[in-house]
Amino acid sequence: MHIISDGPSGAAGAPNKYRFNLGYIWMISAIAALGGLLFGYDWVVVGGSKPFYEPYFHLTTEEQIGWANSCSLLGCLLGSIISGVLSDRIGRKKLLILTAILFGVSSIFTGWATNFDIFVFWRILGGVAIGVASNISPTYIAEVAPAAWRGRLVTMNQLTIVLGILGAQIVNFFIAGDVGAMDHNAIRDSWQGQFGWRWMFTAVAVPSIIFFILAFFVPESPRWLMKMGKREQATNILGKIGGEEYAADQIAEIDAGLTRERGEKSSMGELFSPAILGLLLTGIGLAVLQQWSGTNVIFNYAEEIYRSAGYDLSGVMFNIVITGAINLAFTLLATATVDKLGRRTLMLWGCAAITIMHVLLGGAFYLGITGPIVLLLTLGVIAAYGMSLAPITWVLLSEIFPNRIRGVAMSIAVSALWIGCFIVTYTFPILNQRLGAAGTFWCYGVICLAGFIFIALRVPETKGKSLEEIEAQLAHKKPK
Repeated sequence: MHIISDGPSGAAGAPNKYRFNLGYIWMISAIAALGGLLFGYDWVVVGGSKPFYEPYFHLTTEEQIGWANSCSLLGCLLGSIISGVLSDRIGRKKLLILTAILFGVSSIFTGWATNFDIFVFWRILGGVAIGVASNISPTYIAEVAPAAWRGRLVTMNQLTIVLGILGAQIVNFFIAGDVGAMDHNAIRDSWQGQFGWRWMFTAVAVPSIIFFILAFFVPESPRWLMKMGKREQATNILGKIGGEEYAADQIAEIDAGLTRERGEKSSMGELFSPAILGLLLTGIGLAVLQQWSGTNVIFNYAEEIYRSAGYDLSGVMFNIVITGAINLAFTLLATATVDKLGRRTLMLWGCAAITIMHVLLGGAFYLGITGPIVLLLTLGVIAAYGMSLAPITWVLLSEIFPNRIRGVAMSIAVSALWIGCFIVTYTFPILNQRLGAAGTFWCYGVICLAGFIFIALRVPETKGKSLEEIEAQLAHKKPK
């Protein structure tokens, strides 16, 4: 399938120059985005399995429960740190393949852990895979996507994350079965408490194998190839994407960027230059905001939240599936609108909506309102998050950093994301115990309000621009 499109900037009135091979573009982007699917499944599976592995491992304190839920995030941090260096050294494609292997191995050994320490070890290794995938998949897609399609294609990575989340929730729901009337001891002694939770983790090995096989069929990033001096290979890949004229124009644009890089000494010290440091801090701020918005605790601690709202365990498991379906629907909406409405507009709207929902959710818990009202408010939070902070943060992080330091800068920003995720995941049981559900959600609301102000002041609009155009714009202008 081919499609005629205008020039790289997508400017109105530009001549119809390029004939994009849309089927090929979507295929290689979809394969890379499978890393996001595994990321989503492995990250959220713990939320539905926790009612079963907690009795099995005799976890009783808030600290133990928080550690079991958050330990993988230390691996995510490590993975995000090493992925920047590895992707720049060995290339994007090889790292995609290594990620698939790590997902498959860690999921099997986590599922069949015989004690809590072994469980934690393999959860951390699985977290390394998540951390690498969270960096390399959107980076790869951004580097192969034409400017006019990049927002939709990078957002597709978030779509596969959401599909992975929903897949984990559905698998957990069917494996759990009807356990609504079971108490703690009965769950521990049941098939679900002894074996069911193991299959919840092990199931991700199947898509890991598929990802491993398909990753061999994607090309290397043409921008990375140019950086390595492999012009002919980069030209061939860009030709498959958009034809000879597109390849020539992109090669010239990448060449100009590389020439600029050679004239501007690239080093770790450059990260602390005023221009780059400002972009890096913006990226870190976006990454931390995505996590500290408090939305992800609804996925990871759905049992506590919905039980406090009056639901039994079967009701909790069903509600979790509903949250995943809403997340999917609004991520699809984000995919359809990100290149029309723009990144900045969606982020501002999302922060405002999540702030309001958190205030109302805290009010519901404060007034003792339970049942469907709490469910609807949590779904409202997830809907706003699924259309804004969840997907658009990844798009912006893949766009705003200069090519010469993209791998390292993306690694730092994603590392900050996982540090933020660890903190919010580990502290939720403690905050919930000390402040109550109302106080906890009000805290998240204040953070989202601060995030709205931060985006209004610091985040630029990047829709419709090539990566080189964005780099040139941000090198000479303040975000607006």
